[in-house]
Amino acid sequence: MSLEQWSAVDAYFSEMLIPADPVLEAALKHCTDAGLPSINVAPNQGKLLHMLAQIRGARRILEIGTLGGYSTIWLARALPPGGSLVSLEVSHVHAEVARKNIELAGLSDVVTIIVGRAADTLEKLAADHVEPFDLVFIDADKENNPTYLKGALKLSQQGTLIICDNVVRKGRVMDADSSDPDVQGTRHFFELLAAEPRLTSTAIQTVGIKGWDGLSISIFTGPR
Repeated sequence: MSLEQWSAVDAYFSEMLIPADPVLEAALKHCTDAGLPSINVAPNQGKLLHMLAQIRGARRILEIGTLGGYSTIWLARALPPGGSLVSLEVSHVHAEVARKNIELAGLSDVVTIIVGRAADTLEKLAADHVEPFDLVFIDADKENNPTYLKGALKLSQQGTLIICDNVVRKGRVMDADSSDPDVQGTRHFFELLAAEPRLTSTAIQTVGIKGWDGLSISIFTGPR
């Protein structure tokens, strides 16, 4: 099998199951035009996030890593009336592109983007005793995934769904001797998942337009 075949299958799934969406398509174009890296989730992955948020009945969502707001829009659209999403982004440039995309999607009153180091913002949110989140999506720099998980745990409640993207690293997650900080961060992240008694976790591999990768899914069983 090849990336070309995986991509063709992804395109088939999207064509069959995901209606054309001018807002999402425009968001991707804006990201490309602004020179953002093409590392957003694939359309079928975006819809998976959307459905998981709906299944969870999430009213409050935390996203760690905004990029251009593509996954943000998918998640925010799953919120019920009165719901909210907080997205953390380190880059002012990325945040500005995301804000424009979110405004185009009509979600500016639902989504709050906080610019700064996510590790610092997570600590501040916990110190401010904000209301816990129902779903946390981690999709930022992989080296700091352990820090983001620890921060997410402080902001979770019983039943919170914690999803982390890009955990396979094209299979390099198996290399304990890797010098790649993203691989080591991912491995440490899995060690924390395995050792945390308040989490029930699994992970799956994926292939598609984004190549060979995968995601982890955890349920926080409490207590906080």
